[in-house]
Amino acid sequence: MTFDGDGPYAFYKNDTTLHVNYIKGNKEDGFYLDQKDYATNEAIPASCFFPLDSTRFQFAIKTDFQPPKTTYSDSNKILAISDIESGYKTFRDILIHNKVIDQNLNWTFGKGHLVLVGDFMDRGFSTTQVLWFIYKLEQEAKKQGGHVHFIIGNHELKNMHGDYEAASLKYTYVASILGKTQANLYDTNSLLGKWLSSKNVIESINGHLFAHGGLHPDIINMDLSLEEINMFLRANYYTAPYPKVNKPETDMLLSSKKGICWYRGYFKDDLTREEIERPLQKYDAKAIIVGHTLQSRVKSFYEGKVFGIDVAHPKDYHKNWPSKKSEGLLIEDENYYRVFDDGEKKAI
Repeated sequence: MTFDGDGPYAFYKNDTTLHVNYIKGNKEDGFYLDQKDYATNEAIPASCFFPLDSTRFQFAIKTDFQPPKTTYSDSNKILAISDIESGYKTFRDILIHNKVIDQNLNWTFGKGHLVLVGDFMDRGFSTTQVLWFIYKLEQEAKKQGGHVHFIIGNHELKNMHGDYEAASLKYTYVASILGKTQANLYDTNSLLGKWLSSKNVIESINGHLFAHGGLHPDIINMDLSLEEINMFLRANYYTAPYPKVNKPETDMLLSSKKGICWYRGYFKDDLTREEIERPLQKYDAKAIIVGHTLQSRVKSFYEGKVFGIDVAHPKDYHKNWPSKKSEGLLIEDENYYRVFDDGEKKAI
């Protein structure tokens, strides 16, 4: 609950001006905002402070981001991580030890793909740090021909819906200090909200699909490409997932049970091999990599057609017993590996 130096929190004053805030002060003396306005067409210098170890990272805020591609094809390696849930230190350290970044937090993964498979928000105290860190790495990767793919999960959607039930109480206080509601932190008037709402729910990278929840078997009945699915959902990120009259197709995409960001069927339903494979065949994919449903470790299902990578990452601000280890999935030269927060890797 240390707020001094927290931020930045950036909001559009109008089409040409961005209002940037840092929280200053303490509970004894009170809080205030360090505020400044910038033109939206300039690179705005910014820094993000992490109070647990008194570190910070520097980056530039830019407002000219565009929706990413849906499909990528090359021979570069892929590291996929999901469900970090606001754990900045946990996220930072697994990237350092797996040589995605160096000790100074600079991108060292070359032309590789870092795929973040949703739910990097909520349940922790460092949502702001995690989001700006992704934002920073995205810019650095692009300069080296690499990619950071931030796939939207159900908790990113929840925050865009204004549902902050799973957010730390810290962000109730942050919103109050800013003179906002929590719904304002990620709405379309927020820089981070506008950035989040430009992201995809599903991408195909080197023949592998990445989605937070997964593909319900009935998706094969929809005459939509992956790109069309992303376009439709981007246009509806601020639409709560309630059924609409006479819209069965779009209901499935928006559903909090069958939707791509929410589906748990690979692990909760008794699916046949054919039900697993038909959506993969429709989208010309070898396998799908998903988060959302907690696993004891990163592992494969259905003879390598599905990989579940949501694990119980250690928390930054409290210890677990027994202690937990972060894991991710590395895909390199058509081989699959569990990778750990100390840099170790094991073939799957």
